[in-house]
Amino acid sequence: MIKPFMPQLVYIEPQALEYPLGAKLKEKFEDLGVEIRQTTSHNQVRNIPGENHLQKYRNAKSTLVIGVRKTLKFDTSKPSAEYAIPLATGCMGHCQYCYLQTTMGSKPYIRTYVNLEDIFSQAEDYMNERAPQDTRFEASCTSDIVGIDHLTHSLKQAIEFFGNSENGKLRFVTKYHHVDHLLDADHKGKTRFRFSINADYVIRNFEHGTSPLDYRIGAAAKVADAGYPLGFIVAPIYIHDGWKEGYEKMFQKLNEQLSEKAREDLTFELIQHRFTKPAKRVIQKNYPMTKLELDEEKRKYKWGRYGIGKYVYQKDEQEDLKNTMQANIERYFPEAKLEYFT
Repeated sequence: MIKPFMPQLVYIEPQALEYPLGAKLKEKFEDLGVEIRQTTSHNQVRNIPGENHLQKYRNAKSTLVIGVRKTLKFDTSKPSAEYAIPLATGCMGHCQYCYLQTTMGSKPYIRTYVNLEDIFSQAEDYMNERAPQDTRFEASCTSDIVGIDHLTHSLKQAIEFFGNSENGKLRFVTKYHHVDHLLDADHKGKTRFRFSINADYVIRNFEHGTSPLDYRIGAAAKVADAGYPLGFIVAPIYIHDGWKEGYEKMFQKLNEQLSEKAREDLTFELIQHRFTKPAKRVIQKNYPMTKLELDEEKRKYKWGRYGIGKYVYQKDEQEDLKNTMQANIERYFPEAKLEYFT
């Protein structure tokens, strides 16, 4: 069973101690006997222990930096939301295909931001600009926020902040089942709680350090019982031997374990496997034994934002993926809404 994340090493920016959450986290980790070091800024975190790149990389993923979010301009987060709300960056999971491999670059440690009032105030400004339309905020663009929230409760505060907002909606996705502390949050139905799910082959080979599928589905059932609107992201949809049977089995498991209540307002998002040239280099450096198929010759090149293109499946394969997934959703969850396939 996957235990909740506990850092082996914590860095604290001095400014973070000026905020209640920063002081509280310092006290918590002192009581737990976790090694704490000071750092002037997260950019100065250089001396992660380890004898070689792989050891340093693994140790970085169990290092937490408690800091202040200085950039308060939110990124956009299409297609799932208008904005990404920055509560944390980095992730303790070892998902070999993850795009954070490149965005986190040489700093794969986890950062949590303690100036929540500033972040919520900025979110308020964005909501006011778009009022009376709803504004959706995605909380898991740069991290698996649920994976650290049993320590910080930042996500819980965000859920309650948006619950009490006029036009705000919150969304996030997780591969972890440690949700119990979020079940009594006053969400007022304004937070969509989503779980990332995949075929057993993908979880077993590429999603190390995350909760097994059954645990994720069990957590999803709890979340639905607590009244949260529920969603599932099937990502990345990955072609492998027996992939059609593997994904159907996943939908069958979901069908067996989800209550009627969970199906009342259910969404699916479908994302095919893709990679960029820089991501391929980083993945092969961090996971030299990976079985991930990263052959550019087999893929179609698709231009992306900022001129960085990505390698996606060929057009006929994409059609096959989309049709297979849609057929499963229509069969097992006809009342659900398919938000997009990309």
